[in-house]
Formats: sequence, structure tokens, C-alpha cells
Amino acid sequence: MKSDFYVQLKSNGKSQILRTVLGCPAEENPPNHHYLRSYINHSDVRTSKQVVFREKKLNEMFWKPHTVKCWLKHGRQQRRQLVTTWTPLATAFNSPPFKRLNLTRNEVFEYLLISSRESFPYTMQQGLFGMSELRSHEGFYLIRENASDFTETLIKEATSPERKRNIVQIFDELSDTLCKVADLSEFIRIAHPNPKYMQAAEDACINISSTVEHLNTHKELYSALSRVVQAGDVVPTTEIDHHVAKLFLFDFEQSGIHLKEEERQKVVRLNDYILQLGQKFMHGASQPTAFPRGKVPESIRNYFPSEGDTILVSGLYTSSTNPQAREAAYRVFLYPSAKQEELLSDMIKCRHALARTCGFETYAHRALKASTVEKPEMVEDFIDVLTRELKPRADKDFRTMENMKRRECGNSDVSVAVWDTPYFTSLMKRNALNASADEFLPYFSLGGCMEGLNNLLRSLYGISLQNTLMEPGEAWHSDIYKLSVVHEKEGLLGYIYCDFFERENKPNQDCHFTIRGGKLMPDGSYQLPIVVVMLNLSQPRWTGPTLLTPSRVDNLFHEMGHAMHSMLARTEYQHVTGTRCSTDFAEVPSVLMEYFASDPRVVRTFARHFQTHKPMSENMLQRLCNSKNLFSASETQLQVFYSALDQAYHGDPKNQGSNTTETLRKVQEKHYSLPYVEETAWQLRFSHLVGYGAKYYSYLISKSIASQIWQTYFEKNPFNREAGEKYRREVLAHGGGVPSRNLVANFLNCELTAESLAKSLIHEIDVNDKKIEELIKV
Repeated sequence: MKSDFYVQLKSNGKSQILRTVLGCPAEENPPNHHYLRSYINHSDVRTSKQVVFREKKLNEMFWKPHTVKCWLKHGRQQRRQLVTTWTPLATAFNSPPFKRLNLTRNEVFEYLLISSRESFPYTMQQGLFGMSELRSHEGFYLIRENASDFTETLIKEATSPERKRNIVQIFDELSDTLCKVADLSEFIRIAHPNPKYMQAAEDACINISSTVEHLNTHKELYSALSRVVQAGDVVPTTEIDHHVAKLFLFDFEQSGIHLKEEERQKVVRLNDYILQLGQKFMHGASQPTAFPRGKVPESIRNYFPSEGDTILVSGLYTSSTNPQAREAAYRVFLYPSAKQEELLSDMIKCRHALARTCGFETYAHRALKASTVEKPEMVEDFIDVLTRELKPRADKDFRTMENMKRRECGNSDVSVAVWDTPYFTSLMKRNALNASADEFLPYFSLGGCMEGLNNLLRSLYGISLQNTLMEPGEAWHSDIYKLSVVHEKEGLLGYIYCDFFERENKPNQDCHFTIRGGKLMPDGSYQLPIVVVMLNLSQPRWTGPTLLTPSRVDNLFHEMGHAMHSMLARTEYQHVTGTRCSTDFAEVPSVLMEYFASDPRVVRTFARHFQTHKPMSENMLQRLCNSKNLFSASETQLQVFYSALDQAYHGDPKNQGSNTTETLRKVQEKHYSLPYVEETAWQLRFSHLVGYGAKYYSYLISKSIASQIWQTYFEKNPFNREAGEKYRREVLAHGGGVPSRNLVANFLNCELTAESLAKSLIHEIDVNDKKIEELIKV
């Protein structure tokens, strides 16, 4: 028996429910706001009643396939249809909230239950990410307890003299058990809008951290693993087993379990103190600087907010057209802070003490173990080669900026300074584009960009991104998309949840989260990976889809590069799946995707006006892609300077100055063309020193490797299926299961040296400079 239910929504409290479900702003009326026809297929099969939305009927009512609707207000709301050839994927991502009813929201079911006065079971209700335990926040307590109980079982198996399994398999199952709870909880802790879920997830994080701390001090467990690494296992093992076993052992030894008890306790104290110092330093690095208002020239006082007799400077004002304001902001914001200096100095000293206690020459040696470069000496050589090669190229950039400044100021005697470079880089890009950034927006609708990604991935790997309907309760917010990653022959590879839109209390960052890592299961099946890609885009409105700036397009491709690393990895162990590899290799797949996003041949496939569907003109396309490489020599030199400073702080203390500013002065003189500005302390605002201690070079190394891969395999043809399959098979598939140095050397068929890594970046800069010269002439 089938029946259609007609739900009458009048202008009362229920209309607010409709607004919530549809994602309609409170000040706007939802479409057909006096009523909403909701068709429900209510089937009585005697054993149970099922509620199934007839999506086809809803589609017919609210939108048609391959159609974009625009809502315009001319005294009253009117609808206009523009027929396009957008794919279903693009249409889904381009649809305003009311066009893609989020059928996962519990409010829909609750409303229907109330309106129909029928009793429908909640059998369709799922938990977060499809986990039945997480139908409510209380489920976090269950999954963490289950994980803790199973951990004890695995510890007994690993330490048993009658062990039958490979010890790496046991350790990886142990890691998988804890990571499934820790990674999920860490994401929900910062992303879920419901405080109850946030608190339950945070409690789960704390609980799992306690379990990990227990494992880090479990000497019997450590001894069992150490014996296997040194003497071999009781069962046959592979080279990958040995590599992963050494990674587990190094993780163990990070907490000093291999040391005498007195030294181990020292390691624990140092780790705890370093954590506290880092948190305080990061907090201080983001605080505004208060400065006496009377000491600021009257002509620029109004550029800064004030409190009484002081002005507050909270940034560098790099976009200001006033050179005095830029200089004042730089000098005030970066004025030395005694408290920040103390925190940074103590953190550096404690890190060195930690490394020495654990048997390393410096903290950099400890941080770079198992990395692509392996030792800080290679980083130093890499930086020195780049410094030498970049100097004349960066000086040329700075001369151009200086001429721009002189023309703008009408003064032939002024010089370019460190506070000028971001401003003139941005100005040059705007001039090269010959258009404002807003003029490019209509060509980069979110749906169009997703379609471009889909076409690229299909060309390279034979995979497609399929927008997938979620079950009730599966998502943490109403505007989440779920993508199934499907291979044309292999089938489903994994899931990507897209949390793309800004909302209150959501972290303002673009990033990739692993929720569940892939791994080979005992029965031969594969545990499919689940990841989240988080962006902070504006919500689509009734007047049209979300539009991306060119830099946002780059960010989207970058984060999807991380996601595809997770999706395409097919490792035996989840401990080394996807992005779980060395820091200086983890960024390679994501940076490589930026090369695709900057290639006119790729961008041409999806840069279309969201209303007229006309492609971006060839002139605009070329200018856009080439403008991304303006002043690349000076920008790369700045990254070299940052990397060199990070290495200096975490290297031999004998080579450091009396304080962190003296060290900065010495490094800047050697590695950067523009001089140090007296009475400033830029490093005290450099929060990356906390999270990337001794590893800031990773971006340059990753970019260098990505550049070599691009030049070798994709520069001639960015849609080369043979190259894509080779890259997937020989690089992405391995995650961190093979030492990244070997992985890259084998794929590029060359030895990785400081010279070869630097050469690829210099070659790229020279090629791009020639293109830019032609662009400027035109």
C-alpha cells in the first residue's frame, strides 16, 4: 500500500523548522514557503514500516537535472532557469541549500512524525560516519571503552610466548584500534556544532591519550618489538614488515622507554614542558602589540584601531597602499617581546636537551630520522645550493619592486624594504591579470571546480567522484557532502566527506583529516579509507552557487591531493597508509595537484561562467596561470630563509647567537637579499616553529620533488593516463610503507641529492620567468 503525505507549513514555528532543514537564512523565505509537498513512500510490509523519501519527486519539484536556478528579488521573489550542461556532480555542489535537501537531518523525520501523527521506527537512523554507536554523543564513551578493552587483548597477544601472528600485524591492529577513536574524536572535537558531541569527543581524546601513555611505558611490549627488530620474528616477515617495525620502535623510543628510569623520567618532563612552552608561545605570537599613540605619525594613526592613548597593531598591513603604514605596522607588530623571547629560547634549549638525552646529536637529527632527506646535513646543503642560485634571481625581483615603489611614490631615492614585498607582489599580480580578482570569480563555481577535479582524476587514474546520499545522522552538519571514490574496474575505493562551508565556531583553516585509514584485512578484503576535507567557503545563496577566487581553487586542489593520497594508497598496514608518511613527503601529492590547478590545459576544462556557461577567454586564462609565478624567485628565497632559520635554532647551539634575534640576524644576512630591520624580532611571531620544529624545510623539499615529478611525467600532457597509473602504482599506493627516499629515487630514476633537488626548482623559476616576460610584453 502506498500513500502520499502532504505537509502544510504555514508561517508559524514550523516554518523555522523548514528553514533549518533547507539551510535557508532566517531573513529569507524558503521556496514555496506557504507549503511544501513532501512525498513519502510509506510501505507496509507487515514486519516493519519504512520511511523512504522519494528523491525523484523532490528533484522534479525543486530542480531539474543539468539545470541551474537563480533566485532573484524584484519586489517579490521570482525564479529564473538557465539551462546548462553541468554534470550531476557539478549541479550538486552548485545547488543552494534548498536545492539539495539534506535528508540526513533528524529534524525532517521528527517533523514528519509530528505532522503525520504516525509512528515510524527510527530504524533508518545512523550515527556519525555511519557508526551505529554514534547515534548520540554518549556513543563516544562506548567506542573508547571498547578500544581500551581490545587494546589489553592485543597487548597480551603481542607479549605472549605462544604468539602465532606477525608482531607488526598485532601492533598495526593496536594502532588501528586507537586511531579509529582518536582521529574521529579529534575531528568531531573541533568540527561538530553540538557542545555535547564536542565535549564527549574531547573526553575520548583524553582517554585515548592516557591509553597511549600507558603503552609508551609498557616495557614488556617494547621488549617484544625490540627483539623482533634486532633478531627477527618467530614467523616469516617481509621487507615492509621490517620497515614498519622500525617505525613502531622509533615511536616507542620517542618517550625514552629504552633509557634508564632516571633518564626516561627526564624525557617525560622535557616533553611535557616543551608542550606547555609551545602552547604559550603560539598564544603570544597571535596577540596584538600595544604602542603609544603619540609615537605614531599623525598622518597614519587612523590606519590602526586604538584604545585610549595606545594603538593596537594585530598584523603587518601588507595590503595597505601607504608605505608609512606598512613600515609602522612592521616595526610595531614585530617589536621584540621579552616574554616571547624567553619562551622561544627555553623551548629550543629543552628540545636540544631532549635530543641529547635520547642519543641524538641535535634536535634536528632526531626530527629528521626516517625522513626523505634523512639527515640535517642534506637540508643544509640543499639550502646552501638554493641560496647561491636564487641570489641573482631574487635580486632581479627586488629591483623590479623597487622601481614600482619609486614610480608609485614619485621618489627615485626610496628603496624596497621587507614590509613592501607582499604589497608589490600582489600589485604586480593584479597588473598582470589586467583584471580584478572578482572578475575571475564567476568562472570558478564550486560545482565547476569539482567537475574539473573529477575529469582530471578520471583521466589520470580512471576514478570518479560520486555524490552520495547520506543516511540520517551520518553527517555532523546539514551542509556536508559525501563523495564515493569509485574506480572504473576496481569499484569503491573509499569515502571523502566535504565540509566546505564556513559556520560559527568552525576552525578557519583548510585541511585534510583521516578518519579511518585503509589497511589489508585478515580475510583479504580492504578496510576502505574515510577522510574529511575541510574548507571555509562562503555558503551558496539563492542568487547563485559558491564562487572561488583563484587562490581558493589552488587550496581545493591541494587538499584534494591529500585526500587522493589517502584514497589511492593500498598499504598492508594502516600505520603507513596515505598521508601517514614522513613530513617532507606528505605534501608532495598535494603540491603536485597545485601544478595541475595552474596549468591552462587543465583549467580550461572547467573555468566556465556559472550563468552563461561560456569558457574563460584564452587571454584571461593565460594571464591567470602565469601570474601565479610572479616573483617566484624572491618568494622561494624567503622560504629558504625561514627553513635556514628553523635549522639554525634546532642545530648545534655553538652556531647560535646570544639570543634568537642574533641568530636571525646572522641567518638573514646569509640567506636573504633584504637586510634585517633593527629592533624587530620576526621569529617571535613565527608560530610554525612549534608544530614544524626542524621540519619547516619540508615544504621546499616537497615542492622540489613535486616539481621533478611534474616535469618528468605530466608537463607534456597533464592528462597522461599511463603516467597517472605509474604514479599511482609506484608512489601513492605505498603511502609510508616504503622509505620515501627510496620511493622517490625509484620513481624519478635518479639519486636524490641536494643539487638535483635544488635544480628542479631553479629550472622551474627560469622557465616561468620567460613566460612572465612574454605576458608583460603583451
